[in-house]
Amino acid sequence: MHDEEAARVRALAGILRDFDLDAVRVRVGETEYELVGREPAAVVPVAAAPAAARASTPVAGEAPPAAAGGPPPGAKRVTAPLVGVFYAAPAPGAEPFVGVGDRVVPGQVLCILEAMKLMNEITSEFAGVVSRVIPESGQLVSLGDDLFWIEP
Repeated sequence: MHDEEAARVRALAGILRDFDLDAVRVRVGETEYELVGREPAAVVPVAAAPAAARASTPVAGEAPPAAAGGPPPGAKRVTAPLVGVFYAAPAPGAEPFVGVGDRVVPGQVLCILEAMKLMNEITSEFAGVVSRVIPESGQLVSLGDDLFWIEP
């Protein structure tokens, strides 16, 4: 295991421990790491998905086929690009960056995801109106979880 990869695994193990998670799965490029909470935390390398499986995965921002409880037709999904704690506002007690019914433009900050003590601003790739904010502020979100639905 290279030093950089070992550092990545240690950081993920820290997230697993700090948030008292049973497991965490993260993809870095073509490599996917899955840590399962045991004493000590174990890392299980997961093979990269075959090209056919990747092709069938919805493209980020595109709504999947209509499903019960899914986004409305035509809505764009803003998903978590990493595992972290979702914050709707820049500071405790401050107004949220956006709320349901707010019009957003590409590049506008929607929320913050805290990961490994770093605050990552998540911006909109789409113009439209926020139709739903999915996680609660302070909630842990996983890679790929829906954060917002934005309708044109």
